[in-house]
Amino acid sequence: MSAHQYRSVFQPEAFKGQAILVTGAGSGIGRCTAHELAALGAQVGLLGRKIELLQKTALEIEEATGQKPWTCSADIRNEDSVKAAVGDFIQHHGRLDGLVNNAGGQFPAPLESLSLNGWEAVIKTNLTGGYLVAREAVLQWMGQHGGAMVNIIADMWSGMPGMGHSGAARAGMLNFTETAACEWARFGVRVNAVAPGWIASSGFDKYDPTTQRPQLKRLKKIVPLQRFGTESEVAAPIVFLLSEAAHFITGTCIRVDGGVPNARHTWPTRQAAQTPAIAAYNGFHLYSEPKATQNLDD
Repeated sequence: MSAHQYRSVFQPEAFKGQAILVTGAGSGIGRCTAHELAALGAQVGLLGRKIELLQKTALEIEEATGQKPWTCSADIRNEDSVKAAVGDFIQHHGRLDGLVNNAGGQFPAPLESLSLNGWEAVIKTNLTGGYLVAREAVLQWMGQHGGAMVNIIADMWSGMPGMGHSGAARAGMLNFTETAACEWARFGVRVNAVAPGWIASSGFDKYDPTTQRPQLKRLKKIVPLQRFGTESEVAAPIVFLLSEAAHFITGTCIRVDGGVPNARHTWPTRQAAQTPAIAAYNGFHLYSEPKATQNLDD
């Protein structure tokens, strides 16, 4: 395989003939997942707020696979925008087999300092927006033809101190996933979730570097596997849940977090020298480690 192609662990052309919509596809996990799906033969659609980022991802995919992805700039918090975007995707491809509900965002803030606008903006982006896209996928196509969707949430199992608005929204999205899996099973629609932990993605570079690097050094030591995850390690379970191998899986959530929720104060941090580290999987040929996580052990 060329160094300029995605190195997926899945069977080539596993998604040939399928049309899959990826939200938040302009960067990070969404961009990586769109690349892997396209490399496996899917006709991917890229939806997000910033058209310039979507166009960049589309050009990368075209150069790697020869296909020119559908792109659309839309605010998933706006019901009319979502209806129009999903409808346009279906009109363009003639079908909608899969949805990766990845778009989201948040900012660090203690609960007492959050304004109502700040709270509602994050809830609408991470919960309401995901619901609207999923609902329209069912109303406009999957309700008659079946399909699969994967909602991207986060490691919020013990709360999310410092980002309580995001934690509340992600927990809500998990509950929505479980409910939709039951209600929409009669349509032949499977609904699952993937919960990334600390992933070395472009989002790490958005925060203040003067306070971030000491924090990242501390967090890395908390992870039982003693490292951060890669974008590819999140894309892979998303792809699996969309695939035919997962046809009897619905209403579940796959954690991709290196075991952080299982860490306990009674168990000492593993020293890296005790056992060989479990190597990271990185199949994304265009992956670039964020500056924030480089040389943390120096």
